[in-house]
Amino acid sequence: MDIIIFIVIAFVIAFICVYRDSNGDNVYKYISGKTSFVYNKYAPYSYKEIRKKVKELGQEYTKKQYAIQVSIFAISALIISYLYFYNLLISLVYMGLVIIAIPYLNYLRCKRIYSEYIFEQIQVYTTNTIMEFATTQSFVKALEGVYASNILEEPVKSDVKIMIDLAYENGTIDESIDYMNNKYDYYMVKNMHQLFYQITNEGSKDAGESLENMSQDIDMLIENVYRDRIDRAAFHKKFLQFGIVLYLMVMLVQFLLGIETYINMLERWYVQFLLHAVVVVNTAFLLNGEKYYNENVGAE
Repeated sequence: MDIIIFIVIAFVIAFICVYRDSNGDNVYKYISGKTSFVYNKYAPYSYKEIRKKVKELGQEYTKKQYAIQVSIFAISALIISYLYFYNLLISLVYMGLVIIAIPYLNYLRCKRIYSEYIFEQIQVYTTNTIMEFATTQSFVKALEGVYASNILEEPVKSDVKIMIDLAYENGTIDESIDYMNNKYDYYMVKNMHQLFYQITNEGSKDAGESLENMSQDIDMLIENVYRDRIDRAAFHKKFLQFGIVLYLMVMLVQFLLGIETYINMLERWYVQFLLHAVVVVNTAFLLNGEKYYNENVGAE
């Protein structure tokens, strides 16, 4: 009987690992970046700025929402871990670890909201600069028009002002373009700047048509990004549901073997080890998915 139980639990672990490594499965594709689930090495200042902007956007959790989140995660961890080990002390340890991870999950959420905000600002910057350039036929004048219109918000607005100052200081747009390209690594930004650079320094007989084509390309790109954002959000719900089901597979093991037999087997160290491995592997699976979902939002 011991060997049968060992094989069943090992099968659960193998199923999770194989499912994650299956190239043909959508869930694995969703987290195929294989990113680490530990805290990234981001400077505290940058996180403070991100959270400040999230508060300004009115999307920061209230104290009540944080309390509800902590309660749901803590209770869920307590129940699920108790179903695995039938040991209150172990369950309390897992509950504590889950609570510790909540700030990281909130950081990922804030980062996603901030990335979406920046992408929207870049969208405004590119489309309005093209419209201004079509009128002024001057890149610097177009930037001044966009800046003076107050349609941009921080930090993009300040970056546009820096571009204007660099252009007047150096007498060329080269350093201004390099500054913005390095600050915001988006294809639509680099492509637009490259077009303006060619028109300004090399001249163009048909700048109007080129600007129109660029504007249409940006609109198409933005549409694809927003469609992808909707698809990612829908799949994210299914991903979480699947992760919860993987946790509850221990119920299947208990159903097949019987609860009393299962509890007796918990006295063996290798069974405990396998069960901890199931919890750790599945938690890593979920955290990797959460990290991937909240990263690169708005990227092209």
